[in-house]
Amino acid sequence: MAMGDALQKRMEELTRRQAALSARFSAIAEGAALRAVEEAQNHTPPNTFEEGELRGVHMITGAMAQHWETDSQTVPVRAGSSYMTALANNQEYASYVNDGHRLDKHFVPGLYVDGDGLLSRDPGRPGGMMVGTKTSYVPGLYMKEKAVEKFREVAEAELRKLPGEVFR
Repeated sequence: MAMGDALQKRMEELTRRQAALSARFSAIAEGAALRAVEEAQNHTPPNTFEEGELRGVHMITGAMAQHWETDSQTVPVRAGSSYMTALANNQEYASYVNDGHRLDKHFVPGLYVDGDGLLSRDPGRPGGMMVGTKTSYVPGLYMKEKAVEKFREVAEAELRKLPGEVFR
């Protein structure tokens, strides 16, 4: 076999492997996006409460944590040479929980302290309570930033393995 034949054979082999790269890039992006969604859910209330921490009725539904999965696009879409995924949460209050927010003194209809001393809310209940009297700022939980960091961590780890897979 001549030197040119061996080079030609190697070029053909690498061309075949290049076709498999697209599927591999897509799988890496999807895996990283799924881990990012999981990370966001893990850092979103009510998952952030400590053991034994008090929570009231009608206050914590878990809807925001669930929306990371339903609102995010984890299956990559190819745009040119890029693979695009989206981490999203369409709950109207998600940005306030993520980034933090001011809290001005205001009246909340239906808010009350129940017999166990828990803060609860029943929209149909008469009356309510004034809130925001002790806390002027609620710090953010930065779920999105933690999820983006997890995406990068997973994607970088998988991409580091890629040359060994392609050039073996």
